[in-house]
Amino acid sequence: MAKRIVESFIDDIDGRDAEGTTRFALDGTSYEIDLSGSNREKLEKALAPFITKARAVRADRVVRGRRGAGSGHTVTRDKATEIRRWAKAQGLPVSERGRIAATVVEQYEAAH
Repeated sequence: MAKRIVESFIDDIDGRDAEGTTRFALDGTSYEIDLSGSNREKLEKALAPFITKARAVRADRVVRGRRGAGSGHTVTRDKATEIRRWAKAQGLPVSERGRIAATVVEQYEAAH
């Protein structure tokens, strides 16, 4: 049986079809909003005088959980899939979902 999943975006301002999600931040809070092309242009035009005078900065990493917990490694979904595939090929125990044991991640990183 075939399955087709269609993801569509609806403009959060006026309810029309949106082109996608626009992300921005202000005073340490990140926001995202789904916008059509014309509403994104309005947002960009409104922010332009401020953006042209501002300094671009890298986003700070958000660390969650207890201090000192874990190895400090952040594993993306794609990287987790790659690590799981590698661990299975090596005969290492790894779950299909959830966190990957730090020892498995460390072994993967040492091998690559």
